[in-house]
Amino acid sequence: MTPDPIAAIRGFNRFYTRTIGVLEEAYLGTPLSVAEGRVLYEIAKAPEGLTPKAISGVTGLDAGYLSRILKRFEREALTTRAPSPEDGRSITITLAAKGAEIFSGLDAASNQVVERIIAGLDDGQRGRLTRAMTEVRSLLDPGPAPEVILRPHRPGDMGWIIEQHGEVYTREYGWDSRIESLTARVCADFLANFDPTLEHCWIAERGGERLGSIFLVKGEAPGQAKLRLLMLTPAARGLGLGKRLVAECVAFAQAAGYAEVVLWTHAVLTAARGIYAAAGFEMIDSWTHADLGPEQVSETWRLTL
Repeated sequence: MTPDPIAAIRGFNRFYTRTIGVLEEAYLGTPLSVAEGRVLYEIAKAPEGLTPKAISGVTGLDAGYLSRILKRFEREALTTRAPSPEDGRSITITLAAKGAEIFSGLDAASNQVVERIIAGLDDGQRGRLTRAMTEVRSLLDPGPAPEVILRPHRPGDMGWIIEQHGEVYTREYGWDSRIESLTARVCADFLANFDPTLEHCWIAERGGERLGSIFLVKGEAPGQAKLRLLMLTPAARGLGLGKRLVAECVAFAQAAGYAEVVLWTHAVLTAARGIYAAAGFEMIDSWTHADLGPEQVSETWRLTL
């Protein structure tokens, strides 16, 4: 049964508010409430000052409630006010020395609470936690999509590539576990025999999430390179990323002095075949087999450089 998202979110909220202590009347040992601490944080992070309207916008606090907080801050000499240089009808709020001192202690205490919460996690678990929290935030408040970057491979990428080939091709085309075995051999050979002057692996990544891969490796014939393991996750499709990965691969082959690039693909992979054709590759051979489960047509394509 699919978990009820409303119950799951409410349950997590109860757990998390208890864990970080936001239900305490004096937040983290300061004389401030959680809301007051958040307002102080936003003012501290803007040395040039913030207008009440800007503070309300970033915190989501009701204007009346925020006004009472700001009046308390001013009364207790935590903040100062001055006419806004952008809007003569408004004011700019900045931290006073006393407010900066309280914020410094609050900021340090917040960091200590988080460090205490994650103290029992190893590096891998901390990475999983960070990615999960980033994913939650991106789902609930996506904002502008981060830029997709292409980077070289690093530890952990080969396992991800093998996993993705096994999952995607099995789910979408009904291939069996032999595709995972084949991908593992390609990745193992690449790592064991890697020649960075003539070979490369690109990983497409957006906001820390891997979206795709492609390899260029030495071929069997002199002057020949092989394009291998072009893969896009479902989240990457429609971004023009396949075309970008292939173009990067071809450019590297040209710079490395190869005479041609060949690749192995399948007739069922229509999107990939379209990318290869647009890049100037031509099909030079095809054959039918059942090496990966269902009977299918495999193809060899070549690009003369």
